[in-house]
Amino acid sequence: MKYLFPLVAVIVLARIAWVGSTIPGMQYVFGVDVPYAALILFIGGFCWRVVYWAKSPVPFKIPTTCGQGQSMPWVKRNKLEAPMNSTEVVGRMFMEIVFFRSLWRNTKAGIEPGPVLTYKSTRWLWFFGILFHYSMLLILLRHLRLFLEPVPFLISALDALDGLALHPTPELSFYLTDALILLGLLALLLRRFILRPVRYISLANDYFPLFLLIGIAVSGIAMRYYLRSGVDIVAIKHLAVGLVTFHPEITTDIAPIFYAHLFLVSCLLAYFPFSKLMHMGGVFLSPTRNMANDSRMKRHINPWNPDIKPHSYAGYEDEFREDMVEQGIPVDKELPEKADD
Repeated sequence: MKYLFPLVAVIVLARIAWVGSTIPGMQYVFGVDVPYAALILFIGGFCWRVVYWAKSPVPFKIPTTCGQGQSMPWVKRNKLEAPMNSTEVVGRMFMEIVFFRSLWRNTKAGIEPGPVLTYKSTRWLWFFGILFHYSMLLILLRHLRLFLEPVPFLISALDALDGLALHPTPELSFYLTDALILLGLLALLLRRFILRPVRYISLANDYFPLFLLIGIAVSGIAMRYYLRSGVDIVAIKHLAVGLVTFHPEITTDIAPIFYAHLFLVSCLLAYFPFSKLMHMGGVFLSPTRNMANDSRMKRHINPWNPDIKPHSYAGYEDEFREDMVEQGIPVDKELPEKADD
């Protein structure tokens, strides 16, 4: 049920938009009201999560180190795996965010005949992760041509590079990223089905975003290559520009597949800040990545430490000496004798 329920949920969401957009007056709801509400939830939720994380104290110096740190002058250290200053931390963060460096180092433990415990490199997860993330980035950049008028040269050039001219009509050209994003998503989904340890720890909230992203990709591909009738690209661009300029207008009926695609995108935006997808913002605030490995050179003060006055044992005994004597607890100083009346 942990993967069947998310799949059914995505199908139901797409069906709601498909059927709902055929009702008179509901195209404005699914084309304007829902995207605006989703965008407000996305921006508000994203900012709230980032501010909440940024305000959280870091009690310990906990950078993850996978290499030689600063030691003797003649010992060569690893500047990326054990950064000791801000410049090296920025370099490490750059490699992590842009090239997924930690996934590149992914290993798999196994038992060989003997028995012998061995570790093998499994970089296929890094490959499909890169494939999905960069395909999605290029698709998002390509979609900017719907929101901008005139279209910047860089976006047009990117669109031309991504599209393979397999047809004399530019509108029917095939986008390479359309296939690559599906390949990456399906590989990440199959990983959760095939690998027993991963399947065991996977929850419904691990499958739902994958099914949602696959639904968005499939509906977009279907809208472009298979269900083109009724998909008025001019009307879609007019609506997109209107959404950006806060003057949305739907000039003509658009095929239901467009509203199903847009509704799934809106669901992803609304769901994003409250899901594990927030690693996009959380990676910048992770103390295991953004802290320098300089605990031997600089003292890290725990921000949770209360500002208290030290209490010595002598002071403690002065405060509770009478009670200690009454309970038979030895004391360093005897009680002063009471003066006779």
